[in-house]
Amino acid sequence: MKRRTAREKALQAVYQIEIGKGEIQDAIESVLDGTPNDQYFEKLVKGTEENKEQIDQIIMENLENWKMERLANIDRNLLRIAVYEMKYCEDVPVSVAMDEAIEIAKIYGDDQSSRFINAVLSKVKDKLV
Repeated sequence: MKRRTAREKALQAVYQIEIGKGEIQDAIESVLDGTPNDQYFEKLVKGTEENKEQIDQIIMENLENWKMERLANIDRNLLRIAVYEMKYCEDVPVSVAMDEAIEIAKIYGDDQSSRFINAVLSKVKDKLV
């Protein structure tokens, strides 16, 4: 599975976990729907969920005039995955994690999502570097 596909599927799984309050493994299996598992996809889902408190704190510190609860579900979960990659995945350059999140936001988010994601992640990047 390509990393872009892994990120898109991770977004689906993390979204499913949040909306359905389900278990991580159930969401992973549901999203894969019988296709072979992918190590990077699983790393993104599990890592994002296991570090959600720290990730949410980082996101909240970089939001202006927004609360986590008010963010669109897609935007919130895409930010979580991107921040996870930026902070915890040393083999992924920060700029790549940002660019991928912005591109995925163009596909799954609304008209404003990609600019919003870019703005928040740019602030996160400045604090992480």
